[in-house]
Amino acid sequence: MSSGSRLPALYIPHGGGPCFFMDWNPADVWTGMGDYLREIASQVGQKPAAILVISAHWEEAEFTLQTAPQPDLLFDYYGFPPHTYQITYPTHNASGLIARIGQLTAQAGITLNHDETRGYDHGVFIPLKLIYPDADIPVAQLSLKKGLDPAEHIRLGQALAPLRDEGVLIIGSGMSFHNMKALMGRGVNLAGQAHNFSHDFDDWLKATATEVSSAERVDRLIHWSHAPAARDAHPREEHLIPLMVVAGAASDDAGAVTYSQTLPHINAAISGYQFG
Repeated sequence: MSSGSRLPALYIPHGGGPCFFMDWNPADVWTGMGDYLREIASQVGQKPAAILVISAHWEEAEFTLQTAPQPDLLFDYYGFPPHTYQITYPTHNASGLIARIGQLTAQAGITLNHDETRGYDHGVFIPLKLIYPDADIPVAQLSLKKGLDPAEHIRLGQALAPLRDEGVLIIGSGMSFHNMKALMGRGVNLAGQAHNFSHDFDDWLKATATEVSSAERVDRLIHWSHAPAARDAHPREEHLIPLMVVAGAASDDAGAVTYSQTLPHINAAISGYQFG
């Protein structure tokens, strides 16, 4: 892998399906998030030699690395306009990155499987199409591990941390708030609540990422389910767990809030983070 100055590790929201590539009513629901994603490349500065994405939309019995040289796109969203199934992102994988991830996980005693047919899911190609639209940087995807144990995913991130000094941008792709009933307007009316639980969890997450030591950050994330409104914000935690990998890869680097918005219409607080 190419070397350069240390790259940050990012935890980003990837929106809802192909939300940035279609019309909405109200029109501005996803505008702020899309603008944030488009600004990430300039915030990072140095162009990565490669990108490693841990997406909320891939879980396996063991951590699994995508190894197809040119993965297809998985249109793993449903009920959207036909043109959203014609999106392209013609990037490729990197054999050097695959080998290096294998080496680092082996050194840490972490079991790593390979998948030679897996394509990029929408947690990868949708945000990357906004962040690096030229699709000229190699991209590898790594799965979550079933059971979604926070400590295991933090440990994985700790093992992968050296990649940041080797030109690799590590991205955890999820959503800091992922209550689908609220997001889809089914049964949870955040906009009509005097007390909005999404802000309770968002405040805790911001403090965890930015205001405590790295050791306390790890401890708080391991016990995230005890946070205020944790299970209201994440009835199931697959969209939060990519943050655990990123926090592990962050080592002792401080975190910063790079995106913070209360989504229009649904009134849900969403945030994004950069470490380093």
